[in-house]
Amino acid sequence: MAGIDESKPFLPVRIAILTVSDTRDLDSDKSGATLVERLEKAGHELADRTIVKDDVAAIRATLERWIDDPKVDVVISTGGTGVTGRDVTPEAFKGVYEKEIPGFGELFRQLSFAKIGTSTIQSRATAGVARGTYLFALPGSTGACKDGWDDILVWQLDSRYRPCNFVELMPRLMEHMK
Repeated sequence: MAGIDESKPFLPVRIAILTVSDTRDLDSDKSGATLVERLEKAGHELADRTIVKDDVAAIRATLERWIDDPKVDVVISTGGTGVTGRDVTPEAFKGVYEKEIPGFGELFRQLSFAKIGTSTIQSRATAGVARGTYLFALPGSTGACKDGWDDILVWQLDSRYRPCNFVELMPRLMEHMK
């Protein structure tokens, strides 16, 4: 049965929040603020937070910096996952993945369908792993960030979640590099 095993210790992870937007700043970034609020409420640590323009090179540069930072375990982005000409977040993320986690986007869209119907097809939410760092890309709406966190990430980033979770796999993510 899925759920929290209270006999296991909670292990906080260090999470960086990336907002991809040509128009937002820290004061107007409600989606990024929502993710920060939720991760801190869950007991995790905010490792860093920034906003970058909808530009593949700028997004990749930020991802690479955080992937190489031992103080960042997880990156969660918001924005740029749609289908318009400026939406390039999935392309940037896929350019740094070692392994994609296709189930994340599939599950996100399944859960989102119950709330927004077929409009969920426009989301290109994605996830993967690069050099031991988890990377999750969510749409830019506050509702999508709430859904991604509340329905998926809060559980998979909790070391007590059973039958399995992403945190318990962290020590093994770099096995191929030994």
